Amino acid sequence: MKLTLATLAAMLATTGLAQAQGVLNLYNWGNYTSPELLAKFEAETGIRVTVTDYDSNDTALARIEAGGHGFDLVVPSTNYVPIFRDKGLIAELDLDRLPNHGNIADQWVDVDWDPGRRFTVPWQWGSVGVAVNTSVYSGDIHTSAIFIDVPDELKGRVNVVPEMTDVLNLAIFYYGGEPCTEDLEVLRKVRDGLVAAKPHWISMDYGATERLANNDWAASVNWNGSTMRARLANPDVQYGYPREGYPLFMDSVALLSDARNVDEAYQFLDFIMEPENAAMISDFARYANGIEGSEPFLPEDMRDAPEVATPEEFRAAGRFVPTCSPRFMEYLSAIWTELQS
Repeated sequence: MKLTLATLAAMLATTGLAQAQGVLNLYNWGNYTSPELLAKFEAETGIRVTVTDYDSNDTALARIEAGGHGFDLVVPSTNYVPIFRDKGLIAELDLDRLPNHGNIADQWVDVDWDPGRRFTVPWQWGSVGVAVNTSVYSGDIHTSAIFIDVPDELKGRVNVVPEMTDVLNLAIFYYGGEPCTEDLEVLRKVRDGLVAAKPHWISMDYGATERLANNDWAASVNWNGSTMRARLANPDVQYGYPREGYPLFMDSVALLSDARNVDEAYQFLDFIMEPENAAMISDFARYANGIEGSEPFLPEDMRDAPEVATPEEFRAAGRFVPTCSPRFMEYLSAIWTELQS
């Protein structure tokens, strides 16, 4: 039988090899992946990357856990990596296939959520705080009172991003609690304070970068990189580090246990640990990246930006939130459900 190109293509499609060769499916946070990075990766490797966005760790976890998703890589945050790992949803990495693994900065190798970086590699890291338009409000912005005890000038103009653990941990710190607290008195204050504050909010929504820049919102619970992007478009937008305490995070890339395009995934993981490529990720989303040697490739405006280079007086207030107990998460879910009702 003469083997034509059409026959060969049909055979490959039947065996599933056609879909699995030269493609990669990345499941990542929305507005978080540099198009220039993807173009460079495809030019160098011939691998085409498809990016599907999600808006929260819980959304990503639920979809991956349901199966049948078709994704190869996912980008969970600090406190969700152990959950993905313990559920068997991500695979231990073969470090021999990642020659650039040594480029991970020392402080990001033996991290609590992934000792030795056996399951993930860094994507970006940052903080959760408040973004405020200082032409509307000239008071102290370094406090979670911006959205909990809303100043008069900001009432009806404050947004709260609907990311449960970020918002509720800010509130826990505001009321003097510790990460993962099961102190019911603190949690009652959190619930009562947020429920009382909600009538003074304009929304609970994503899209803070654009809406702060456009003056649609005067303040928002927000992430530092997103706030920097808003400030570059609107200099009145400033980032506040709540002195009561604020969460730090690192989003890291993990190989899914049921990934189909494993070779392509390893090429991408190694690619993003090249310092120049890690800087491209940061240049787009405006967060630090955790790769040693990337600093010279960063844009000039990031090197001393207050959203990236945390002012000394606020550094001690930032804390990584660990993976908390199921009981704590039940408490948070109950508060969140009441807040959204």
